[in-house]
Amino acid sequence: MPENENSVYATDDKQERMIVIGGRQLEINDFQKILLGREQVSLDMESLENVQENFDFLKAFVKDKIIYGINTGLGPMSQYKVEDKDREALQYNLIRSHAAGSGSKLPDNFIRFILTARLNTLMRGYSGIHPEVTILLSELINKDILPLIPQHGGVGASGDLVQLAHLALTLIGEGKVTFRGEEKPTADIFKLHGLKPFRIRIREALALINGTSVMSGIGVCNVIRARQLLNWAVAASALLNEIVETYDDHYSLELNRVKLHTGQASITAKLQYILSDSRLVRKREDDLFYGINGDKIFTRKIQEYYSIRCITQILGPVEDTINNSEKIVLDEINSVNDNPIIDHKSKNVYHGGNFHGDYVSLEMDKLKIAVTRLSMLMERQMNFLMNDKLNNILPPFVNLGVLGLNLGLQGVQFTATSTVAENQTLSNPMYVHSIPTNNDNQDIVSMGTNAALLTHKVIKNTFEVAAIQMLAVIQAVDYLGYKDKLSSFSRGVYDALRKEVPVFTDDDVRYPDIEKIKDYLFDNELIIKTPDNL
Repeated sequence: MPENENSVYATDDKQERMIVIGGRQLEINDFQKILLGREQVSLDMESLENVQENFDFLKAFVKDKIIYGINTGLGPMSQYKVEDKDREALQYNLIRSHAAGSGSKLPDNFIRFILTARLNTLMRGYSGIHPEVTILLSELINKDILPLIPQHGGVGASGDLVQLAHLALTLIGEGKVTFRGEEKPTADIFKLHGLKPFRIRIREALALINGTSVMSGIGVCNVIRARQLLNWAVAASALLNEIVETYDDHYSLELNRVKLHTGQASITAKLQYILSDSRLVRKREDDLFYGINGDKIFTRKIQEYYSIRCITQILGPVEDTINNSEKIVLDEINSVNDNPIIDHKSKNVYHGGNFHGDYVSLEMDKLKIAVTRLSMLMERQMNFLMNDKLNNILPPFVNLGVLGLNLGLQGVQFTATSTVAENQTLSNPMYVHSIPTNNDNQDIVSMGTNAALLTHKVIKNTFEVAAIQMLAVIQAVDYLGYKDKLSSFSRGVYDALRKEVPVFTDDDVRYPDIEKIKDYLFDNELIIKTPDNL
């Protein structure tokens, strides 16, 4: 295949500057680059040649054979043979009839991830498609032409049939796309960029819409955002430990290494790193172990509340869940999730159910529960700061104004409580909520895309809760005058958030403050290193 100056095929130079699709497995960093910089893609030449070889095999193999979705009807109508003269029409009918989604359109970043995921599985060379499809898909990504894909429609059984049909609709030059923030007819945008719709050869429509790329694309974005939230939660927890001048043994290496969980060890390492130079945390042996202590009633707590003392045990499982979800979702994205599988190497066509979304659906439910748990910890830690009878060091609702006249953060607490309650309800699993459909052909379905979308909602909610928690934390630091005693890491977090929202004493509308901090947390990835000895 010839190369020209606008080619999307990979060269050595382009491989350094682009995400190469084909010949390698996509990693989480690839999707992070897309999220942050709308990275462009290039196609691996050897893989593209493999796609061509796969197509050529199917073209010859299909003669005088009955192969599902090529010369048969689809779903429960597969018992009906389709005449050779109608094979192309069948594929177009499939796309147009299934482009039947509804609801709000998916966010642009989701679409970018979905396009990348679908392109990646097609470049594996088991779908019997013409290479033209992969080339056009890569052009859409690189020119940021985003198909309008609605939220509702997928049951996650034959994959994301309805939503992927909207993607396929764009590739045949129909429907609408988003370009530079505006919805436009696909035909107009194709004309603007000199693009031509791909032409159906054998089974391109079925290859495009049979698969898990929508749930997986949303899923990998959820994983990235959940990890972001986790690190902000660790930072907030560290700040809270400094505010209460806690003892350091609950996040010590010695205590946590006797619990044999990877996530707990990781959270321990992060807290050790953040708090290593804090002037506020104390050592238990200095206060309670040595010397004579004649007190009968202790004015300071011997052990903190669980939301402060059990951070490694609560956030550890959250980190383990995120790690596992990342592995499963990336495995799915790097798999062939199509039916039938066209295997030119064994010279056969295999019918089955690789499009079924159970792996992603289950992981999204688990991730959703973990993030909800994260929001619950945030809310309890925030409640500790709000309740002067619990913390004994702050005014009610971290009120820096006149008690009685001013109300401090009383109003924002209601918002956090309400949002966490919604998360708890949304955390009911989709994975066990199957409704048979398609004339009972799809008699047990995954609801994977629904699961991914609900997880996305929980993650968005939790960024709001995190913003409210951080607002309470930085107000508490200022009331106590502790900013110069914070660890260097915590001081950096404090300073960054104070640039968004200055300290306040008077009552005023607080929703702009919540929005500013939420946007900052959402737009910035917090890197927490770990000590070498952990």
